[in-house]
Amino acid sequence: MKLGILGTLSLAIMLISQISFAETVKIGFVTTLTGGAGAIGNDMRDAVELALDHLGRKMGGSNVKVFYEDDTFKPAVGKQKTEKLVKKDKVHFVGGYIWSHVLMASRNSVVGKGPFMISSNAGPGPVAGKLCHEDFFSTSWQNDQTTMAMGEVLNQLGVKDLYIMAPNYAAGKGMVAGVTRTFKGNIVGKDMTKFPAQLDFSAELAKIRSVNPDAVFVFYPGAHGLQIIKQYSQAGLQNKIPFYSAFTVDSLNLPRLKDLAAGGLMTQFWAPDLETPVNKIFVQDYRKKYGRYPTFYAAQSYDTIMLIDSAVRAVNGNLNDKDGMRAAMRRAAFPSVRGSFKYGNNHFPIQNFYLRKVVKDTDGNYTTNVVKTVYTNHQDTYAKDCKMSW
Repeated sequence: MKLGILGTLSLAIMLISQISFAETVKIGFVTTLTGGAGAIGNDMRDAVELALDHLGRKMGGSNVKVFYEDDTFKPAVGKQKTEKLVKKDKVHFVGGYIWSHVLMASRNSVVGKGPFMISSNAGPGPVAGKLCHEDFFSTSWQNDQTTMAMGEVLNQLGVKDLYIMAPNYAAGKGMVAGVTRTFKGNIVGKDMTKFPAQLDFSAELAKIRSVNPDAVFVFYPGAHGLQIIKQYSQAGLQNKIPFYSAFTVDSLNLPRLKDLAAGGLMTQFWAPDLETPVNKIFVQDYRKKYGRYPTFYAAQSYDTIMLIDSAVRAVNGNLNDKDGMRAAMRRAAFPSVRGSFKYGNNHFPIQNFYLRKVVKDTDGNYTTNVVKTVYTNHQDTYAKDCKMSW
């Protein structure tokens, strides 16, 4: 009789434990959903929703709830929305973050406070280096890496004199640092423009015409990318001085740029035609669901959800097992659009970077294709400053 009671109690405890492990997975996602940059944030949200569709809206047998928050492109608002997610909504993960200055303002509201923070885009140097943290991961890249690859491309093309333009904020500074770190020629001009206020680049373009460099390199995300390319053409520079970019041309502005962007070269870790099994399904289903090509922002956001899923599944839905979830994410064993990769000691991907070119697909839609691999298994420069080891 006593054994029967003990057995019943054991079974009850097991059932209660299983019920507790079936807690809803709460994910906060901070991005820009309104204003000129809202198209980027909505593209990221669309990718999150597609990833959840692919997972059957569950992770490790648990239901999933995503709280989307609009940072309105402002660091103070991003921080406020992040604190709301952590303190009020009690999320287990906070992802998203397009802008480096918004991420930096929000970081301390998450790391060390309980949830994991996963950057789906921004990769400022400090969080990859001295401010690395066991609860911070990236599914994108460190800001300098993409433009370091472009510097190598410019060397290979024989460019000797380069003019650089970028917005004067954290990511812009990182992008410029990257290209200048690897480019072996002369920097004959550099303009760091006001961001996000400045959309008229006529003064800077006049300087470029006067200097007449071998090439121009720019980093201008979102609406600023559309403007710089249009104004570059209007200034009569398009067919005179080769134009190279990073994070300036994407699947959101290509339908508007059309021939203005044709043949344009850029570097990145991903492209819609990247030959990986997961990427083929992702691009195919994204286009079917939304009627357009996904951007790199979308690809990174899709990977964010898949990374979280791998963590939750590894602990069978026990969201209190942070050590187990962290160990799972460190393995990077989830189905990534970029193919297999590994995490560095700072929780930033060690991955390939490619040269991409703007082309038309068989239906006449503008997209980008991989030209060649520039870096293989590249680790960011700031990892050496991260004291974390595992």
